[in-house]
Amino acid sequence: MKTILRFMSVFCVLAIFGLGSAQARDQIKIVGSSTVYPFSSYVAEELGATTKHPTPVVESTGSGGGMKLFSEGLDMNTPDISNASRRMKKSEYQRCQKNGVKEVIEVMFGYDGIALAQNVNNEPLRLTLKDITLAVAKEVPQDGALVANPYTYWDEVNQDLPHRKIMIYGPPTTSGTRDAFEELVMEAATGNIAAYGGEYSHVRSDGVYVPSGENDNLIVQRLTKDKNALGIFGYSYLDENRDRIQAASIEGVLPEPETIASAEYPVSRSLYFYIKVDHLDKVSGMQDYVKLFLSEQMIGEFGYLKSIGLITLPKQERDEIREKVEQKVLFTLDDLS
Repeated sequence: MKTILRFMSVFCVLAIFGLGSAQARDQIKIVGSSTVYPFSSYVAEELGATTKHPTPVVESTGSGGGMKLFSEGLDMNTPDISNASRRMKKSEYQRCQKNGVKEVIEVMFGYDGIALAQNVNNEPLRLTLKDITLAVAKEVPQDGALVANPYTYWDEVNQDLPHRKIMIYGPPTTSGTRDAFEELVMEAATGNIAAYGGEYSHVRSDGVYVPSGENDNLIVQRLTKDKNALGIFGYSYLDENRDRIQAASIEGVLPEPETIASAEYPVSRSLYFYIKVDHLDKVSGMQDYVKLFLSEQMIGEFGYLKSIGLITLPKQERDEIREKVEQKVLFTLDDLS
């Protein structure tokens, strides 16, 4: 009997210690935006190469997909960080709160522009927000009413554009780039078109706009093969592939670091990642990853991330963000108002 009790005691102790080890992790889990993915991956590789920490796992799930995983709770199987190419939505914040993710830090680390790109051998393409919207909208105005979009060629949208088939490869609904495109292009344009009666962002689903997953490199590959096609993705993918693709101008402005940072380019946006505070002390290397990401070495004027397409913040803003993270200033609903 004593032997059995001794065995049970040892078993319980082992179980407790086993449970304790299961509650911590030595590899960071990061999900989210395909636009932020190249920057996050670069920092992850640098962390793995220069420290004792394992290289973090970074998945490109889209901003919406990442937020859904991030907000599932505090379990160690959930992500530690979620990348986003637009700000966390109120509904996502509320889901975090409902599932116990009470403390979140928001980090805005740079700027990006959404490029509409085409094959480098094409003639330059000059578009307006209205042109793009009428090409991709599910419904368009005709005789004062909205009808199913009949346009199949660009010169049907605007007679000054080429007689070229409309074919657009773009982000899916889970993508922050899609959210930003709908807001900065479609809603901006339709707010001034009487027939819509306000902002409109329904994208056609008749095969003209093709949702192309969260791997923007696949869109670049399609543009090299299809000279009719346009692709929608973040500036960094344009910058990395200028030998194969070129940007269309929008409202007479090309996406360049200066025009994006100044918001002269009309489809400019901020980039973010969100930190699960509860995991900071439980996941080995998480604090070091955040510190490395926000270092001048990475996001500074001469940082590595600028060399792969990040549009940097002014130094004062970079310093303020580092201070905010160091002080663990939490993201709240007031930030969304």
